Amino acid sequence: MNISADKAGLPRTRSAIRIGLAWQIVIGMVVGILVGMVLNKYPELRATAIKHYIQPAGDLFIKLIKMVVVPIVFTSMVVGIAGVGDGKSLGRIGLKTIVYFELVTTVAIVAGLFFGNVFQPGLGTDISRLGRADISGVQRSAALAGEHHSFMQLVLNIIPENILASMARGDLLPVLFFSVLFGLALQSVSREYRQPVVDTLRGISDAMFKVTGIVMRYAPIGVAALIAATVANFGFASLLPLMKLLGVTYLAIIGFTVVVLGIAARIAGFNIFTLLRIIKSELLIAFTTCSSATVLPQLMKKMEDYGAPKAITTFVIPTGYVFNLDGASVYLGIGTLFVAQLYGIHLGLQEQIVLVLTMVVTSKGAAGVPGFMFVILLATLSSAGLPLEGLALIAGIDRFMDMGRTALNVVGNALAALVIARWEGQYDEQKGRAYLRQLRESEQPS
Repeated sequence: MNISADKAGLPRTRSAIRIGLAWQIVIGMVVGILVGMVLNKYPELRATAIKHYIQPAGDLFIKLIKMVVVPIVFTSMVVGIAGVGDGKSLGRIGLKTIVYFELVTTVAIVAGLFFGNVFQPGLGTDISRLGRADISGVQRSAALAGEHHSFMQLVLNIIPENILASMARGDLLPVLFFSVLFGLALQSVSREYRQPVVDTLRGISDAMFKVTGIVMRYAPIGVAALIAATVANFGFASLLPLMKLLGVTYLAIIGFTVVVLGIAARIAGFNIFTLLRIIKSELLIAFTTCSSATVLPQLMKKMEDYGAPKAITTFVIPTGYVFNLDGASVYLGIGTLFVAQLYGIHLGLQEQIVLVLTMVVTSKGAAGVPGFMFVILLATLSSAGLPLEGLALIAGIDRFMDMGRTALNVVGNALAALVIARWEGQYDEQKGRAYLRQLRESEQPS
């Protein structure tokens, strides 16, 4: 509380009320929901408002974030390898990362099937009450993804033909691959030539994180616009026929976070609820935007501040955006069983084991395809011989389920960086405790 004097010379008090980013985003979400509900009631006003004002305001936020992602990933990765890392440790980190990702995503798929079998979201659902969406575009994307779905093709897609073109498209895996090679090559250069380059890239990296901080001031407005567009377009009435599917999906997401990721965190010496508190702002943004990319820079920075070394955060978290999609993996099992139950098709244990093996493969190859969740689900339904029309029945509310899936993806990748850091014996306990103290102090009222 600040004390100053007024014109009469009498002391007066002035309270410094500071609203944190997380609360600003919550306020933006509430405002967006209210605006969306109003627009949903007035179709003639809705189309114009969304097209010319609301959707552009939301897209602006996503474009601002994507603008800084590639420069941050490239510079941070090169600095992490050339500045403090080495080739042997990087290879070891890469192997452990892939093993961890495969284990967790497989458990996520099994968890989705478990919830789908126990709660049976498709049982008793009246197909006649469900709306149908056009999925022809998804089918074309699935066909395109199917042409490039072999393991060797996936490897080839990681290697860029033109790194500048990959950077322009925002393809993270080719950028990561080039960053690793460049960092290793720079490390082998004599110190007098290497150090100026490392210092320059470190300066660029630090500056880009400052740019991210500036961009995040717009986050509450962007979040309000995106949630308003979603609610205005779909409305809550569209959720009612599929409320059971929505409820089972979110129950599975929460259960997987608390139980599976909670156990993984505990084994590594962390608390999942502490992690959720640290990244609450990022979770709100990812939840609203349905885009993990919007929080990539902040997530890397927070995990580094929490004690994970830069070389690990800059490698594990971007790689996880393709190989560690926990939310998508959980939903694959639920969505597949929902369609089977909707049409009265029984999938036995043997069929579901084959489904798990299929999903483990299909969930990795299409992550870069637009609408990849539908593409993966479509490929899974095809492999199981299930009606593809079932996808059109749930497409209308997929945006609401995508919010939860994206948030879980963010939690899983944040935890992955901490687990790998602990596994490597590189987690900085002292830095982590200091960050938590600072966090607690910042959360106390001024």
